[in-house]
Amino acid sequence: MKSIILIAPPAAGKGTEAEQIRVDYNIPSISTGDLLRDVIKGNDEKALMIKDILNSGALVPDDIVLELLKNRILQSDCENGYILDGFPRTVSQAEAYDKMLEELNRDTGLVIVLDIDKEIAKSRISGRFTCPSCKRIYNVNTGDMKPMQSGLCDDCMVELIQRSDDNPETYDERYNTYLEKTAPLISFYDKKGIVYHVDSSKSPSITHAQVIEILEKHND
Repeated sequence: MKSIILIAPPAAGKGTEAEQIRVDYNIPSISTGDLLRDVIKGNDEKALMIKDILNSGALVPDDIVLELLKNRILQSDCENGYILDGFPRTVSQAEAYDKMLEELNRDTGLVIVLDIDKEIAKSRISGRFTCPSCKRIYNVNTGDMKPMQSGLCDDCMVELIQRSDDNPETYDERYNTYLEKTAPLISFYDKKGIVYHVDSSKSPSITHAQVIEILEKHND
């Protein structure tokens, strides 16, 4: 199984798709945000340094993020591939990631872009909720993503939460940041011939079916 990089604007369903791929192919979904959160649970020098950076509101330097990512993908459960959810976010990060992969004698894998009209994504945002325990994503405005019990995770039975920036008022800013910083990755990876586009404006099941079709063609 090849590794997968998911690229998508906010509310396109990237987190949901990453979880479905993880379950279907038994490969880990790696979020750099989760890696950082795991590190700061400790009390060593690195943990304290990252805590200070995050508490100051600054971004953690790319070299620290790449070191954490390198340590993660060298773990045994990544031997058959993995999913990157939320990384790289910029072309400079992609270039550094490519260099790291070259040192590890690994290839980039596939890049799957979830395409969605801005207004459709924006309309989804107000209904999106997340389980704080298992990170499963729900949407109270979408039939096949609603929790079975209002406000509770189907699996953990804990109260769902909503991100503070999941609202139409802040969506435009987040979308513009995506266009400026992350969307150029599509051109960067397209030159390598590894980009595949999926229409994510439909239901998650339809989106996932398109992704499965791509992955099965490259499943080695």
